[in-house]
Amino acid sequence: MMKYFILSVFSFWSLFGLAQKVLYTDCFLHVGNGEVIEKALVGVDGNRFSLIKNELVSSIDSKKWDTIISLDGQHMYPSFVSTNSTLGLTEIDAVRATRDYDDVGEYNPHVRTQIAFNVESKVAETVRTNGVLITQATPRGGRISGTSSIMSLFGWNWEDATLCKDDGIHLNWPSSTEGGGWWAEPKPKTKNKKYDAQKREITQFFELAKAYAEGTLDFDQRLEAVRSCFLGSKRVYIHANELQQLYDVIDFVAAFPFAHPVIVGGYDAYLIGRKLKDAKIPVMLDRIHSLPKIEDEAIDLPYRLPSILQDQGILYCIQGAGDMEAMNSRNLPFLAGTAMAYGLSEEEAVRSISLSPCEIIGIAKDYGSIEKGKRASFFVSKGNALDMMTNQVTLISVDGVVQSTSNFQYELYLKYRKKYNDD
Repeated sequence: MMKYFILSVFSFWSLFGLAQKVLYTDCFLHVGNGEVIEKALVGVDGNRFSLIKNELVSSIDSKKWDTIISLDGQHMYPSFVSTNSTLGLTEIDAVRATRDYDDVGEYNPHVRTQIAFNVESKVAETVRTNGVLITQATPRGGRISGTSSIMSLFGWNWEDATLCKDDGIHLNWPSSTEGGGWWAEPKPKTKNKKYDAQKREITQFFELAKAYAEGTLDFDQRLEAVRSCFLGSKRVYIHANELQQLYDVIDFVAAFPFAHPVIVGGYDAYLIGRKLKDAKIPVMLDRIHSLPKIEDEAIDLPYRLPSILQDQGILYCIQGAGDMEAMNSRNLPFLAGTAMAYGLSEEEAVRSISLSPCEIIGIAKDYGSIEKGKRASFFVSKGNALDMMTNQVTLISVDGVVQSTSNFQYELYLKYRKKYNDD
């Protein structure tokens, strides 16, 4: 017998894992690629989307579906993606035993975050209830920090949570300057006298790695981890912000045949937008809730950077690396909301944390937008998910399986509200 559900505050437990062919009706669909369907039909068959249509011009054959669910006008979004994050690799920043993202040594491309990822993280539990369902677990420290992996925030173990293992290595480009900062009368910025020597050291390492990729050297664990950057789909994420750094990164990428170079940070990228576009290097923008890096810059420049790169035609995404970044990953939708307030359209802002990061990290074939054939990972919110006043997630689906929308913080809220009879 056909089952119909009208979803309000979601007593959804009876549906967990039962239905194979589910049709969601009457939803305001944010596709993720810039498109919107204000009254959409979204069909899920197993773990993939099987139908995306406008309800106003389409009919429903109820016999084709095990379950039909009316979302009553709520907003449906693809999974939001937190890139360049230590989420899942740290629990309490002040407790060293919970930090598993930084290893000893300068050149560690063989250090892999995949096997360190903690699927039972309490922090991750609070992040996913804001719509962030995928993270790029990223190492820190050294000149080459290690190799990141793309992980789901739902899974039994790190193997089960892995969406793309070893997606790329992370190279921290040396700073061309020293000094500066905002606090306690900082020293004026001066030229980094070791900069040229540090660049040569990087070039020598990658020349060695290139020779190894061509098969002219004996097995080396570090070089083996870089091999796919030349021959396969593995990315090279180059962390750089300053203008001089970005110029040198473009020259560096031109000198080596990397399959997929990416700039992480890119604060000054807007100054050389044409060169980056011509070089086809995407940018993962640093957390835009920050102060300008130079005193003479406009105070709202960080907020406007996504809009500027959008206008320049550069592929970019928004990420939230910085202080307390694991727990602050929950604010990723609101970073995009700020970018929307400072120049992006709503759907461009949605794309900047859904499809665009998936294109940059290499999983757009299956994730990032709600399109036929892609994996059915999405969430539903009562209102605009980019606004902290209206982001209220009522449904989460990961590969077609409905997941809990609760977390321990909300459970504590209910516990103490009941204790003190706060209605």
